[in-house]
Amino acid sequence: MAKFTYSFEFFPPKTEQAATRLDAALDVLEKLSPEYVSITYGAGGTTRERTFKTVQNILLERPITPATHLTCVNASRAEIDEIIQEYLDMGVNHFVALRGDPPGAVDGTYAPRSDGYAFGSDLVGGIRNLSSGAKISVSAYPERHPESPNWQIELENLKRKIDAGADNAITQFFFEAKTFLRFRERVASAGLELPIIPGIMLQPNFQGLCKMSAMCGVDVPNEWAYAFEQADEDKVAREALIIDFATELVRDLIVGGVEHFHFYTLNTAPIVVKVIENLSGVRYKAVS
Repeated sequence: MAKFTYSFEFFPPKTEQAATRLDAALDVLEKLSPEYVSITYGAGGTTRERTFKTVQNILLERPITPATHLTCVNASRAEIDEIIQEYLDMGVNHFVALRGDPPGAVDGTYAPRSDGYAFGSDLVGGIRNLSSGAKISVSAYPERHPESPNWQIELENLKRKIDAGADNAITQFFFEAKTFLRFRERVASAGLELPIIPGIMLQPNFQGLCKMSAMCGVDVPNEWAYAFEQADEDKVAREALIIDFATELVRDLIVGGVEHFHFYTLNTAPIVVKVIENLSGVRYKAVS
């Protein structure tokens, strides 16, 4: 199997019990030596303080590199600049810059604040103004952002992020390798030069997966729907399915020349460990 690298995404815990689960997952996954781990923001920036604390704990207590998500919503430019500077002073040097979902509901209508960063490209520029050396990741959408009416507008938006100083893009999740490879070709054909990292979803709850897909404009293949329908409420069977599907997806992408993958872990370790074992041929006895 060709060599590949990976990063993991987590969300900040809401409760002490959730914090314990996250710590347990990190105990396992840090031993796989990811390039970095990213910590998300909630819709409307609702987890800002928890995100900061989680990133800080990882930076100070673990041998892995944290990246922090930032969004434009529910804060002024001055407030966001202050947050960015706090991260930089702490030693965090990797930002995932997003427009973000509107306050209240991820499927609500987004409206920029008059005193804030309007869009992801503006936030990239703000980070770049504060740090010329920071690493900045942005979002990309292999099946188009739900608010983009056509590919021209989608790619123009990506270009604005590149021009503002983005270093790479991490994609929304998708289910078939051809979806990502077609998107990569579109980006190259538009004359845009930017490393694009595929986001790999590891959600074994098919109802939850379908809900996320509908909100994000992601098509779920009939093959996946049929397989999960057969698994019904069997948790072990559902987890085995997502492991098999994710393994096959990543293998197909590696054949297509992809070398780095960003796994959406949902704050658990066993599924991503098994996927990486399948791909690498290495059994992580110390962490399984």
